[in-house]
Amino acid sequence: MQAYGSKRLDASLLLIPLVGFLPAADPRVQETLRAIEDKLLIDGEFVLRYETENPGDGLPPGEGAFLACSFWLVDNYILQGRDAEARKLFDRLLSRCNDLGLLAEEFDPLSGRMLGNFPQAYSHVGLINSALSLSREMGPAGERAKPQQPHVTAAPAVGAE
Repeated sequence: MQAYGSKRLDASLLLIPLVGFLPAADPRVQETLRAIEDKLLIDGEFVLRYETENPGDGLPPGEGAFLACSFWLVDNYILQGRDAEARKLFDRLLSRCNDLGLLAEEFDPLSGRMLGNFPQAYSHVGLINSALSLSREMGPAGERAKPQQPHVTAAPAVGAE
């Protein structure tokens, strides 16, 4: 949710399986993904950071879609095995780059214009991670999502030199 005790949806929840907090197959992750698709996804391409009507954050309603969140959605689709949807969304997002291949922080789907900081590193990190995840058997999203084995170093035997 957007804040503790809030009922408002926030796209940062897409990070839960990407950082390995819960597996992508967990029913809570799958339901969260459906809720984000229902409430925060615009035109099947752009993910809002949170519900923008009366957000309570002091900003005016109607900010653009945060492009990093859209790439997090691509990575979630990959982890869910929804590869065709991931590729389609990635290609649509890639087509939004300017003539130099750069992206801004946000995109306004109504005007077709980039908004916010330009160029934006978070957007490009998302693009790169999604590209790697689409082009490898296991990309960054899969590597971060898989359970980590604790690294245990055996203590040297008593009297060993």
